[in-house]
Amino acid sequence: MRMTLRLIVYGGLIILGPIIFISVVLPWATIAEKPSELFRPRTPLEEKGRQLYIANGCTFCHTQFIRNLDWGHGAERVARSGDYVQDQPHLLGSERTGPDLSQEGGEHPDDWHLAHFTNPRYARPESIMPAFEFLGRESIDALIAYKQGLGFRDADFRMEGQRKWKTDAVRAYASGPDKNVEWLHGHVPDGWRALHNPYPSSREGLKRGQRIYQGFCIGCHGPIGDGMGPAEAYLYPPPLNLTILRDRATSGGILYYQIMNGITGTAMPYFKRELESEKIWDVGDYVAVTFIGQSDAYARPRGIDASFIAPGPGLSPHADQPQQTTAPGPARGGARDGGKTK
Repeated sequence: MRMTLRLIVYGGLIILGPIIFISVVLPWATIAEKPSELFRPRTPLEEKGRQLYIANGCTFCHTQFIRNLDWGHGAERVARSGDYVQDQPHLLGSERTGPDLSQEGGEHPDDWHLAHFTNPRYARPESIMPAFEFLGRESIDALIAYKQGLGFRDADFRMEGQRKWKTDAVRAYASGPDKNVEWLHGHVPDGWRALHNPYPSSREGLKRGQRIYQGFCIGCHGPIGDGMGPAEAYLYPPPLNLTILRDRATSGGILYYQIMNGITGTAMPYFKRELESEKIWDVGDYVAVTFIGQSDAYARPRGIDASFIAPGPGLSPHADQPQQTTAPGPARGGARDGGKTK
């Protein structure tokens, strides 16, 4: 076969035609015009926030669609074409420098978003998102309304839960430290409250826990665990002063449950999708040792040994029950909400 200009042109068209049909014509022809079961029209404030979202280039870092292969933040529901019947232009996006936002509504309360938009490092210490404080409070409120509406009826359901639990959380906080801790711990299931940290406290584990605390927690709870991080000025109820948990029966299981599931209605988010199990135990032990001054992470659990066990004091692989070790150091922290400075 001779390579001629005609062959190149017609051959290219033959190849390009099916590509255009599959990637452009077919999706256009099959897109639903009927709204999905969760769709509802946006409010004027949400629409204003959407225009700010477009104008500030948020779609370059955040997608708004979940595919079948996705497994992560907001991935409970795969996106459907009926979710986007009102969107002109569509803001599906292709880059996930930040998390997908298609189901963002109700994941956090409004005050968490206020701190996050003002300076993302306040709420997410390692975020690379730019600060939007320059927009002013009115525009930030519109952006928050837009984000809290992402997910439509599902988002409304989650926001109803945020508002309900915030009322309870504020009431508990206003009742004083003892009642607040009693309320917080009282919503942890019995099995978790009685559960000890299954990993022995070790130098390496505490270092891992410190690194996780710095990457996820320090913006709210502060470097000494007193709840006076930079986000505190924007949050109510404010972040918990962790030092008040001293002498208040806080097991490793309680800390794990609260870190894993978060505390709806407050700015404490869930971390069950971002941190593996051992990392949650590690950061919980770091909090227990460093700020509370007591830890139940003393002994390796009975049963079959894990495939990897770091050697350490009292951790002989041939011993049925390792020797108990002592958690280092008393708690450090401020005095807000009854915390004692040591």
